[in-house]
Amino acid sequence: MEWSLENVREIVAGGMQSIRECEICAFAIAMCVLLLFMWYCYRVGREHGSSPLRGRYLAGPSRIGGVVGGFMSSDCRGRGKVKNGSMLEEQNGFAFCQSSECFRCTSAGESLNQRLYHSLQDYAKRYTWSGMGRVHKGVRDQGRYLNSRPTIQRPEVFFLPDLPSAPFFSREVQRHDVELLEQSFPALLAEFESIYHQPPARNGSSLPPGWKSNITPRGQWWTYYLVNQGTPLVLNVRRCPRAWRVLSQLRTFIANNVFGNACFSVLTPGALITEHYGPTNVRLRCHLGLRVPPSCELVVGGEPQCWSEGSCLLFDDSFLHRAFHEGGAEDGTRVVFMVDLWHPNVAAAERQALDYIFTPGRLEDKEGK
Repeated sequence: MEWSLENVREIVAGGMQSIRECEICAFAIAMCVLLLFMWYCYRVGREHGSSPLRGRYLAGPSRIGGVVGGFMSSDCRGRGKVKNGSMLEEQNGFAFCQSSECFRCTSAGESLNQRLYHSLQDYAKRYTWSGMGRVHKGVRDQGRYLNSRPTIQRPEVFFLPDLPSAPFFSREVQRHDVELLEQSFPALLAEFESIYHQPPARNGSSLPPGWKSNITPRGQWWTYYLVNQGTPLVLNVRRCPRAWRVLSQLRTFIANNVFGNACFSVLTPGALITEHYGPTNVRLRCHLGLRVPPSCELVVGGEPQCWSEGSCLLFDDSFLHRAFHEGGAEDGTRVVFMVDLWHPNVAAAERQALDYIFTPGRLEDKEGK
C-alpha cells in the first residue's frame, strides 16, 4: 500500500465516521436502559411508597382494633376475654386467640409454608429472583428450620437462614436510627406524659384512650401502639404527631409488613413478662428508655441487661426473652418506646421481598382463594 497524504485523510475520515456511528449506538442503548429503569421504578413505586409511612397516617379506621388485616392486634391480648366466640388461651404470658384468621396465633404448618412459597413466586414473577437465595431457602425449608432450632432461639413464624444472630446487638449496627431516637428522647417522653395522664376511656376501661392491657402473671403491662403488626392505628397516631414524625425519619423501621411495631410500653412495679419468643429473626427490637427505675431488667437468651433513660437497647427477640420490674410502688413505672428495625444483615432486595410476602392480609387472602 502506497502511503500518501490523501490516503491518511481517507483513513482518518473513516475512523471518525465509525466513532460517530458507535456514539449513536451507545446513546440509543443508554436511552433504552434508562427507559427500562424508569419503568422498573414506576412498578416498584406503585407497590411500595417512596416512604414506608407516607400516606398511612390517614388509613381507614376499619383496620384498627380487633383482628388487623387478618393479623392479631393488641386487642387479642386482653385479660381472659372472649374474642369472636373463641376463648383466649394463655401461652408464654400472652393470650392466643385461637382464631383461624389470626396469623401470629396460628401454628406454623404445611399450609403456611405453601402460602409463603406462593407469595414468593408471585413476587419473583412481578420483580426478580435476583438476591432471593436466602429467602427462597428459608421459605422452602421453613418447617424444618422452625422445628430444629435450639430452644434458646426459636422464632414462631419465619426464620431467615444464614443470618448472624446474638441476643444483643451493638448500637453501631443501626447507628443513624439509634442516634435519632436518642436525640428525640425529650419529645417522646413529653408525648408519653400527654397520653398517659389522660382521663380513662368511656368504654369502662380504667386506662386512658388507646392503651391496652396485656396478660402477665403478676403486675401490669400496658401498651400504646402507633403501628401494630404493620398497620398504623390512626387514632393513636393523631394523638402522637411527634412520635409519628420520628418514625417517618427512621431508615430501617419495618413499616410495610406484619413484623413491624412501634409503641409505648409500661411495666408497673412487681410486673413480670414471662419468657417467650418473637415471630422472626429478620428484625431487631429497639427499646428507648424513657423512665427506668431501679430493679428493672431485660433478659434475652440468658443474658441480662438494664435499660437506661435516654439510651437504646437493641436485641433479637427471636431469642427466648423476658422482662421484669421488681421495684416498689415508690419507684414508679418502667416506660420504654419500642420500635422494630431491620436486622442489619438483611439485604435491600430481601427486605423488599419480605415486605411483599408479609404485607398485612396477603397470606390470609391467599388462603381464601
